[in-house]
Amino acid sequence: MKKIVLYLIDFYRRYLTILSFGSCRYHPTCSSYAKTQFENNNFFKAIYYSTIRILKCNPLFKGGFDYPTTNCPTKKELNQDFKQIKIKYWRIPTHNNKCLVVLHNKKWEKE
Repeated sequence: MKKIVLYLIDFYRRYLTILSFGSCRYHPTCSSYAKTQFENNNFFKAIYYSTIRILKCNPLFKGGFDYPTTNCPTKKELNQDFKQIKIKYWRIPTHNNKCLVVLHNKKWEKE
């Protein structure tokens, strides 16, 4: 189910954002926020947070910075293999074992 939703988000970002003219009031955009939620949380929690975020993206709310909150990875998850590290998200630990996902990296290319 997550794969279908992630595909729909990618389709929206690729083809339908032309119709909205960059009208998102938050950073990161609502589609980036939803994609991050679906990649890092379970399906129902991601649906809940994404729906709340989309409902807040209107002229009645101020907008601004609203980074997604996810669970922090444990030490076991971080040290499983001695493979090359592939950075996808920068996470900042906050309170109660929660992390803010600050930056979604694009592909880094060697110069």
